[in-house]
Amino acid sequence: MATSSKLLTPKDQVSTRTLLHEAVPVTGQIISGTYGVDATPINDAPNIKNYAHGMFQSVYDYPYLSSSANHILDLTMGYSANSVLSKSTATTTQQSKKINIYNEMAQVLVGFNESGSIREFDEDGDLTQGDKIQEAYFFNFTRLLTKDEIKKGSFTLELGTNAMFDTPFVAGSNFSGSIKLTDYSGSNGYKVNSPAGEYGILYATSSQAAGNQNPLLTSKIDENGNVPAGLIYYQAGIAVVTASVFSTLLASPPSASFAGEASGSLTGSLSGSSISGNCSFLRHRIESVSFNNTTELNSTVYFCRANHNEFNYSSNQTYTSGSKFVVKTNANDLPVAYPTTVGLYSADNELMAVAKLSEPLKKDPTTEFTLRVRLDY
Repeated sequence: MATSSKLLTPKDQVSTRTLLHEAVPVTGQIISGTYGVDATPINDAPNIKNYAHGMFQSVYDYPYLSSSANHILDLTMGYSANSVLSKSTATTTQQSKKINIYNEMAQVLVGFNESGSIREFDEDGDLTQGDKIQEAYFFNFTRLLTKDEIKKGSFTLELGTNAMFDTPFVAGSNFSGSIKLTDYSGSNGYKVNSPAGEYGILYATSSQAAGNQNPLLTSKIDENGNVPAGLIYYQAGIAVVTASVFSTLLASPPSASFAGEASGSLTGSLSGSSISGNCSFLRHRIESVSFNNTTELNSTVYFCRANHNEFNYSSNQTYTSGSKFVVKTNANDLPVAYPTTVGLYSADNELMAVAKLSEPLKKDPTTEFTLRVRLDY
C-alpha cells in the first residue's frame, strides 16, 4: 500500500452530469388484450388490478399475482367541481370521488392560485387565461418505466375513437379510427410553471382531429395546425388527456347490449359510469404508448496525480526482505513501486471509496502519471 497520501484540491476534481435515455414502447395489446379481453364481470383480465376503493386501476405486464409481474401504470379519471358534469342533475356514479381525484391531481401538478383555490388544468399552459381541461383521464406511469423523467419531445399516445368496443381502431362513418397525441414541441417549448416540474402540451394534428369529426377538437385548431388535447408532466411521469377526444363517444346514449362496457357498442357517460368502468373504456382504446425515459447519472471525477517524486515506495510487507527492496536487483537502481489501488479518504482520514486498476503500473522517479477516478451516484 502507499507510503503516504495526497490532498486533493478543488482543481483536482470536476462534477459532470450525463443523461441516459431508453426507449419504452408499451403496446395496447399488453394493456387490454394480452391476457384475455375483459368480460362480465368487468375488468377480470389477470393483469388488471382493481381496488375496493374504486378510485384507480393498475395495469401490469403479467398477471399481477405473478412474482415476475411489473407494475406499468395506474389509470384514473376525474372532473372539476366547475365542470357541467358535477352540476348535472342526471344519475351520477362516484361523483365525489371523481371530483376528489381531479382536485388531488390538480393541486399536485398545477397548484393553487392567489386566493388559495386549486387551479384547473390549462390547455395551453397559460394559467391566467385560456380554456381549461375540466374532464380528464390520468396516466400515471411507474418509476420503473420513466426513471428520473420522460424525455421531452418523445411522448406519443395513440387512441382509438371508433364507438364499437370490439373495433375501437377501425375507421367508421363518423370516426377516423384513431387519433395520435404527441408532445412534439416539448424539447424546446415546455412549460415550467408547475409545482411538479416541467411539462409539455400534448397535441393532435389537425387532420386527425378533423377525421375524428370531434367539434370540441376541430374548433381549437390553431394557425400551426395543432390541437391541444392534454398535458405531459415529465418529472412526475403523468399524462393528462382531456376527455374531449372522446366527447362524441361519451355523449352517446347507453346501449342495451352493452353490459358493463364489455361488449357491443360504447356506452359512455363520464358521470354515469364508475371510475373503473371509465378506465376500461380508456384501456380498450389505447393502441400504443411510447416515450424515452431519462436516467440522470451524476459523477465526480478525481484526478489523482502521482508526480515523479511521489509514491515510489510501498509499505507492503512483501516489498522488502532482509532490509532490501525485493523489486531491485542492484543497490544503485532507482526505487520502484507498482500501484494497484487508489483510495479516497474523508477529511477525517476515513476510507470512503476504493478504485482498482486493471493492472499494476510501474512507478519510479523517472515517471509521472494521472489516474482518473470517477465516482458515480
